[in-house]
Amino acid sequence: MLAACLTEPQKFSLQDVLVPTPKKDEVLFKVEVCGLCASNLGPWKGAPRFRYPFEPGAPGHEATGIVEAVGDEVETVRPGDRIAALSLHGFAEYDLARADSVVVLPVELRDLNFLGEPLGCAVNVWRRAEVAPDAVVAFVGTGFFANIIIQLVARRCGKTIAFNRRPDALASAVANGAMAAFPTLDPTEGLRALRDFSGGELCDVVFEITGTQAGLDLATELTKERGRLVIAGYHQDGNRTVNLQLWNWRGIDVINAHERDRSVKVQGVQEAVRKLLAGELRVDSLITHRLPLSEINAAFELADARPPGFTKAIIHA
Repeated sequence: MLAACLTEPQKFSLQDVLVPTPKKDEVLFKVEVCGLCASNLGPWKGAPRFRYPFEPGAPGHEATGIVEAVGDEVETVRPGDRIAALSLHGFAEYDLARADSVVVLPVELRDLNFLGEPLGCAVNVWRRAEVAPDAVVAFVGTGFFANIIIQLVARRCGKTIAFNRRPDALASAVANGAMAAFPTLDPTEGLRALRDFSGGELCDVVFEITGTQAGLDLATELTKERGRLVIAGYHQDGNRTVNLQLWNWRGIDVINAHERDRSVKVQGVQEAVRKLLAGELRVDSLITHRLPLSEINAAFELADARPPGFTKAIIHA
């Protein structure tokens, strides 16, 4: 099979490798699509903690595909099933996943580019935030992941406000349910914009989804006394500083909303399926770029540059 191998920073090469054989508790599936996650950009850009080359297909972890074969002890999944998988080598023609880490997709979603891992993560972040119907909610960062959470929150709460530096990203946030949008991540400008909009009121819940220092600083400033700061951004490019004085003075609840329990992740994917079937989520309009495996380097360049109109890229084998 063909697999993309990250041989050095900012360089994938296509390699011919053997199709893997599933172990007794594993599923082999032919990859249809694999989303390009913002967290993939760290390995692509390079950092001292990474070792190259990566294993073929890594770090693709948002794969959907058709089951080709199953291990001897697998009873919940059959060849021919279309699945969303929590796997690690999705930038390839085939990938493996543990049977307890896949969700069989219903036929009603057969034409949808369903990306189980990010949708499940978004559902779990939304659940952890426990947003009340009368809450004032801010989103700092409005990419693909944030827009899924915006949809979930906006169905229950009408006071949703978005912050981003990119005007087109803010337009997407409004299209997905945000009431207002402001083109800044600067803490001073963002706080002024919020106070002008809300008559001085700060936010009950703030989702930080940028994974940047600036985003974290703005999210802190927007959170009211006894408010809830939900950190959903991917902060893996170095240390961060926090305004602990303000966190302490306001009595802010800080929630690190990343789930690590495999079963909880699967439950999130299952709930995302139910919400899509119920019409409570829309996904396809947020997938703006679709590229073949042979153009994976171009896909990463797009995700890094984020040109106007870009929200999410997926790779198809």
